[in-house]
Amino acid sequence: MRIVFDRSACVGHNRCYLLAPALFDVDDEGYAVPLVSGTVPAELESAARLAADNCPEFAITLED
Repeated sequence: MRIVFDRSACVGHNRCYLLAPALFDVDDEGYAVPLVSGTVPAELESAARLAADNCPEFAITLED
C-alpha cells in the first residue's frame, strides 16, 4: 500500500496527524506532511486507512 497525498486539497484539519502520527506530521503553516514515501509498513496500514477514511477533504488516498 502507498499513500497518495494531494497537498492542494488539504485545508489543515490535521485529522491524519491526530489519527496516524507515525505517518503524518504538520508543517509550519498547519498543513499535513506525509512522513512515509513509498510503501507503508504493514504494521501501519490500518493507521493509513484510518487517516484516509477520516480526511474530510479526501486529500489522502491509498493505492495497493
